[in-house]
Amino acid sequence: MKFLRDLLDSQHDNFAKGGKLEKFYPIYEMIDTFAFTPGETAKGSVHVRDGIDLKRTMVTVAMALLPCILMAMYNTGYQANLGLQSLGLTEATGWRGSILTALGFGIDPTSIFGNMFHGLLYFLPIFIVTNVAGGIWEVIFSTVRGHEINEGFLVTGLLFPLILPATIPLWQVAMGISFGVVIGKEVFGGTGKNFLNPALTARAFLFFAYPGEISGDLVWVAADGFSGATALGQAAAGGMQSLTASFTWMDAFLGFVPGSMGETSTLACLLGAALLIWNGIGSWRIMLSMLISTMVMAWILNLIGSDTNPMFSVTPLWHLVIGGFAFGTIFMATDPVSASMTEKGHWFYGSLIGFMVVLVRVINPAFPEGVMLAILFGNCFAPLIDYFVVNSHIKKRELRHV
Repeated sequence: MKFLRDLLDSQHDNFAKGGKLEKFYPIYEMIDTFAFTPGETAKGSVHVRDGIDLKRTMVTVAMALLPCILMAMYNTGYQANLGLQSLGLTEATGWRGSILTALGFGIDPTSIFGNMFHGLLYFLPIFIVTNVAGGIWEVIFSTVRGHEINEGFLVTGLLFPLILPATIPLWQVAMGISFGVVIGKEVFGGTGKNFLNPALTARAFLFFAYPGEISGDLVWVAADGFSGATALGQAAAGGMQSLTASFTWMDAFLGFVPGSMGETSTLACLLGAALLIWNGIGSWRIMLSMLISTMVMAWILNLIGSDTNPMFSVTPLWHLVIGGFAFGTIFMATDPVSASMTEKGHWFYGSLIGFMVVLVRVINPAFPEGVMLAILFGNCFAPLIDYFVVNSHIKKRELRHV
């Protein structure tokens, strides 16, 4: 590491103001601060000191996502192997099949390493395309503006692949993340100034622009010729009877069901939530209020019932483990930039999203997965919620001084 430190120091003047490579200082600063702790420190009694900065915050979120990433690879391979096995095949097709055969992995859903490696061959290309395409836009905007390359994309580059199906075309991945970074964030000034979550903005773009590749039974299981509906798809088609006939609640909780690569396992999400709450990064108020609101709304619709809409019968506990509820609650709704900023606002913000999740899932059969739209809806109202919360505090203080 001393060699790298000396190398960076020797090149500093070339990238500093007045240097011949001044325009590329954001790239130099990105490499320097990623490898080493920034050398600048706050001085004087007016500063609030903390042991964590933005870069360390993003690294902590990335660590919290690790269980979901591992589960994304395992379950993608597991579902693919199950699908191929049901078709009577003994090996996967295409270039992935060639690699798996060369490494001695056949179609065996009981093989942990076989499932993991098969899933990796789907997850890794999507992850690489996401970070290359999104990273290029980050560098372009930072270079033109003369700003530092912000660490926010480190998390966006992890979140976006996890909320996609394994079979999505890579060119659509590049288009989606480009839309999310440019339209969802950079046009508003970059990290810290966007009011919508960039990863969800990217997915919403793909959802409405290319619905055939991001919805329907064929996209969720990476096996040609095999169709497998998600748990939400089963519920939308036949309610609790169809849902419980296809999956057990424990399967859905652990994540052994078809779905977006990183969203299926509630357990993996809870492990990440524990780390985020322990480090004070994820708001437990948003998570708890969203959970309570979802359960209450689902319970009310259970009482109302419907003879024509089977989604009314889905119980509150099932709503918590199907679709992207856990992933969205823990990693998306708590985004500190696009979420409500005030502590009291966290309760209203989370409750609004939870209410909207069930409303979209149940009342609107065209969108069985309501988490994405509900969080984006909450993002739009977060500034208004904070406005009323702050004003209420101001009025209370004024009354105390009357």
